[in-house]
Amino acid sequence: MKYYSLNHNAPNVSFEEAVIQGLASDRGLYFPENISPLPASFFDTIENLSNEDIAFAAIQQFVGDEIPTEKLKEIIAETLCFDFPVVPVENGIYSLELFHGPTMAFKDVGARFMSRCLGYFNRDKKDSKNTVLVATSGDTGGAVASGFLAVQGVEVIILYPSGKVSDIQEKQLTTLGQNIKALEVDGVFDDCQDMVKKAFLDQDLKHKGLTSANSINIARWLPQMFYFFFAYKALKSQNKKLVFSCPSGNFGNICAGIIAKKMGLPIHHFVASTNVNDTVPRFLVDGEYDPNPSIATISNAMDVGNPSNFIRIQEMYQNDLAQFKKDFSSYSFSDAETTVAMQHIYKNNGYIAEPHGAVGYLGLKKELEKQDENTIGIFLETAHPIKFLDVVEPALGVTLPIPPQIQAVMHDEKVSTKIKTYEELKAFLD
Repeated sequence: MKYYSLNHNAPNVSFEEAVIQGLASDRGLYFPENISPLPASFFDTIENLSNEDIAFAAIQQFVGDEIPTEKLKEIIAETLCFDFPVVPVENGIYSLELFHGPTMAFKDVGARFMSRCLGYFNRDKKDSKNTVLVATSGDTGGAVASGFLAVQGVEVIILYPSGKVSDIQEKQLTTLGQNIKALEVDGVFDDCQDMVKKAFLDQDLKHKGLTSANSINIARWLPQMFYFFFAYKALKSQNKKLVFSCPSGNFGNICAGIIAKKMGLPIHHFVASTNVNDTVPRFLVDGEYDPNPSIATISNAMDVGNPSNFIRIQEMYQNDLAQFKKDFSSYSFSDAETTVAMQHIYKNNGYIAEPHGAVGYLGLKKELEKQDENTIGIFLETAHPIKFLDVVEPALGVTLPIPPQIQAVMHDEKVSTKIKTYEELKAFLD
C-alpha cells in the first residue's frame, strides 16, 4: 500500500515512511491510495470471529507486507488487550464503551498500535532515535504517554493547553517520566496543533526524526476503525439499520468509521456530534469550510476549531455536499444541553455518561428522529466518567469510585515545562 499527500505536492510513500514522517513534506495528511472492500462472506460470518481476527482482516491491506503477518498479529493482540462492551442505555440506543484500556480513553487503541509499529520499524536502528511530537486537547496525551512509555529509540514530547485539560488528564501525561516529556502551552489546543505542524516542516529540526502520534498519523488513526467492526458484530443479530454517533473534535474517530464503511461494513449513517465548536455542522449547511478559533467547553477533548481529519472525510466524498449528507450528519450542542443530557440519561436509565458521550447521545437522538423504526443507534463513550469528575459529580450528585488505572497516577508529581511560542518549542527540541 502506498500513501499520498492530500495536498498533492509530495512523493507517495510506504506505510513505514508515512508512520515515521507523520505529515507529508507539503504539510498534507497521508491517505491510502486504495480502500478495498472486504468480501461479503467476512460480514456474513463476523459473529464467529474473534476481535483480533477482525482487526487483522481490517488493517492488513493498509500495512501490506511491511510488517510480517505474525508480528502484525502480535501487535494487534497487544493493542486489543481490553474489552469494548456495547451497553444498552435505552430502547434502541447503545453506548459503545471505549474506556476500558490503560488510560481509560478510546485513544489507547491507536496509541498502542502506533507505538508497537514504530518499535518494530526501529528494531535495527540502535544509533538513531525518533521524536514523537504530539498535541493533545485531553486524552491523546495520556494514551500516547502510556503507549510509548519505555519504547526503545523513541522520545515523546506532548504539548497541551495550560488549564484546559482535566486534572486527571494532566496527571496522566505529566507524571510518567522516562522518555515522556510534557510542554504546557499558554494557549488553546489549536495553538498546540499549529506548533506541532510547524515543527514537522522546520528544516532546522530535520535531524530530530520528528513524527506525530496525533490522529494525523495513519498508524494512530486507522486502528480506530476496529471498534466499529466490533460494535457491528455485537448488534448484527438485531438485523436493523445502524447509526453511529461520534463525539467529534479532531474527527479522527468518525473518519476511521467511514473508512470501515468504505470497506463494506454495513453502517447506515454517521453523526458527527460536536460541542459549540461547530465548524463541521456549519459546513454541512452551505459547503463552506470556515474554521473559527476553538472555544473552551466542559467536553474539552472536542474543543477543536479546525479539525485536522476532516480533509480526509472530504477526500472520501470528493467534497460533494450531496454525497456528504447521504451518509453523514453533524449537530452542535451547548454545555447546558450537554449537562441536561447527562442528568436525563442518569435519571431515566441509571447510566453515567461523561460530557463527550452525552454530546454523542444528543446527536444520536436528533438523528434517530429522522430515521425509520427499523433503525438503532450507538453513541461512542470515548472516556471514563472519572476523567471528568469535576463535571460529572456535581451534575449528577454522585461520587465516582476511583479506578485502579487512575489511582496509579493521582498522587504522582506533575512535571512540565511551560512555553508560549513556537520559538520556545524549537529551542526545547533542539
